[in-house]
Amino acid sequence: MGDGTRIPVGLSTASVWPEPAEGAFRLAAELGYDGVEVMVWADPVSQDPAAVRRLAGQYRVPVLAVHAPCLLITQRVWSSDPVERLRQAVRAAQTLDAATVVVHPPFRWQRRYADMFSDLVAELEDDTGITVAVENMFPVRPLGNRQLGTRPPGSGPLSSRLMNSQLMGAYLKGEQLIGSQLRDSWPPRVSAFHPSPDPTEAGYRSYTLDLSHAAVAHTDALLLAERMGSGLRHVHLGDGTGAPRDEHLLPGRGNQPCAELLRGLRPSGFDGAVVLEVNTRKARAPGERAAELTEALLFARKHLGPE
Repeated sequence: MGDGTRIPVGLSTASVWPEPAEGAFRLAAELGYDGVEVMVWADPVSQDPAAVRRLAGQYRVPVLAVHAPCLLITQRVWSSDPVERLRQAVRAAQTLDAATVVVHPPFRWQRRYADMFSDLVAELEDDTGITVAVENMFPVRPLGNRQLGTRPPGSGPLSSRLMNSQLMGAYLKGEQLIGSQLRDSWPPRVSAFHPSPDPTEAGYRSYTLDLSHAAVAHTDALLLAERMGSGLRHVHLGDGTGAPRDEHLLPGRGNQPCAELLRGLRPSGFDGAVVLEVNTRKARAPGERAAELTEALLFARKHLGPE
């Protein structure tokens, strides 16, 4: 995108949690975002492409991307089969005219899915024209004595809406929970992701770079972007301090090279979208959340440079 074309700046529905998806569309419209990324999770609207399409029309805000249900709390959304979940995410993107699907690398315990993941991603991109951008992650760690139950993640249904809420809060703090069997047996130095939290180790056609995840993993985000090269198709803009939790701070409030990364996108020919995936759950009033998301949008636009 070296021709001066505007790089769209979108808002993730995760950025307005605990508000439902409609809150993201409303704020995106009010604040001047270019679109929305829909994270598919426990919110029923996020799971319903027709409902999302109605929101996009109502607020006149396009869907830029669909985040496939990859979290531990979404192992039963759409299907218990991760292959079908990813296929459904791509079908949702087609329905919503979204260019991109964001997906995490497989967990190691998803053996069949992990074995076929690379071929599946390539097949979906070839067959649909949708960009399936694999996201960099970070080491998943257990949390003391807290646990999901007696079985590994994905082996049983979610217990309640309260459980979903608690777990989503844990995710947004970067503290993904692991079942007791896995915690007791999982080697502490082995990544929970296959083959690693860094998708460039496996090699894919398309990538999502998440700066908050890079902070948790103590990964140099600029070097990661360099390794991704022309495959960098989507950016999750947030910040972090290197703490052992996924902070999703507003850009500029941590120590990640958010500004430097943004300034380098246009010269590199980047042709994707930048999406704010930040944590505003402590906002005490709608006006406070709106102010934070305005700050984030202005940061992105400033460092992406003029059109």
